[in-house]
Amino acid sequence: MYLIHAEIQAPAPGAALAPDTAGVLLASARPQERIEHVSVHEGAGPGAVLGVYLVAGRLSAAETVVDAFCRRAVETVPALRGWTLTRVGAPLVTPFYERLLD
Repeated sequence: MYLIHAEIQAPAPGAALAPDTAGVLLASARPQERIEHVSVHEGAGPGAVLGVYLVAGRLSAAETVVDAFCRRAVETVPALRGWTLTRVGAPLVTPFYERLLD
């Protein structure tokens, strides 16, 4: 299982996502995408980060699936109308472990 982050840009300053956005996104996933969980993290910048957990054979395949999933979502899911996908990739875990050591 992989965790892939997708950064999305808000359509306007101060725009926020609905509280049920993660559930709506998970419901829009296709079975062949093998997406198990979606989380939404706001407040870290001018947009949000979607955490997408999925089953895939390789990291590159997981990133490709999440990229396609998120591109489709910003075009078709009403909760993401106007939002823009800016980056997709596996998060680096090094900063997390460095914070634990501090």
